[in-house]
Amino acid sequence: MPASNSRTPRLDRPIRLGTRRSPLAMAQASEARARLCAAHGWDESAVDLMPVIASGDRIQDRPLAEIGGKALWTRELDIWLEEGWIDGAVHSMKDVETIRPEGFSIVAILEREDRADRLLGAETVVALPQGATIGTSAPRRAAQLLHRRPDCRVVTFRGNVATRMAKLAAGEVDATFLAAAGLNRLGEDAVGTRLDPEDWLPAPGQAAIGIECRAGDETMQDIFAAIDHRASHDEVMAERALLAGLGGSCHSPVAALSRIEGEELVLRAAIYSAEGAIRIEDEARMARADREGPRALAETLLKEAPEQVRSLFEGAA
Repeated sequence: MPASNSRTPRLDRPIRLGTRRSPLAMAQASEARARLCAAHGWDESAVDLMPVIASGDRIQDRPLAEIGGKALWTRELDIWLEEGWIDGAVHSMKDVETIRPEGFSIVAILEREDRADRLLGAETVVALPQGATIGTSAPRRAAQLLHRRPDCRVVTFRGNVATRMAKLAAGEVDATFLAAAGLNRLGEDAVGTRLDPEDWLPAPGQAAIGIECRAGDETMQDIFAAIDHRASHDEVMAERALLAGLGGSCHSPVAALSRIEGEELVLRAAIYSAEGAIRIEDEARMARADREGPRALAETLLKEAPEQVRSLFEGAA
């Protein structure tokens, strides 16, 4: 391994970063490698990318909620990390289960990309044709759409970015949504219409890349911590604490947007009924490191919600 700076432990082999094999996941892992090498003054050869085909990438014909949820994106990487085959795993944070194995630690969140969704197939949600068929497998996007356009029809629409764009081009649906961050990372920054995240709230953790390692591996924790972006870290952890408080899963239509204001964090969140008719939104201000504030906001949302909404959140009373 090339020489490191004085603060970096010396290793006699490359660091092994696990990642899903999809094009977007590989782009995210490449970004993590580039940031690590820049932070430590290493050549790119100091970090090996170790791709795996995740269960979620293999099974494309059913909604994620029906086949195991978000764990399908992390299962194989979790095994590799636990067995020591990799030193760290690169994740898209919106796809990581809220409750993680005790032996793992999310030690770095890279600086966040654009948190917005993009609409492909129409200029705006209002401009969608009457009765349009919209492809999405995200309960949040489906509920948000149907809240504004109950005349539309939502169908299951899975696959990587290129697959979904090809399905749209083939006329399988009239429109779909993709994350702006993913499109940007794939060089597709001109695709679709950006939906203002202040108006169309994103998913918790959207646009954030995280690195997870074994909780007892202090060497790797120190190495990965060098590329942790503090503001992004605080935002993502607040959003994940909100999810924990809600008991949210991949079945749950929940949206969140956080922002840093000095030493405070402002968190907006909304939960929906499955068909989007009911929307409960609230906002809270808290210290950046406060993890009870998001849980209190979750409790407020659930108290305001009717039973048909609370039933969608596993942790609801």
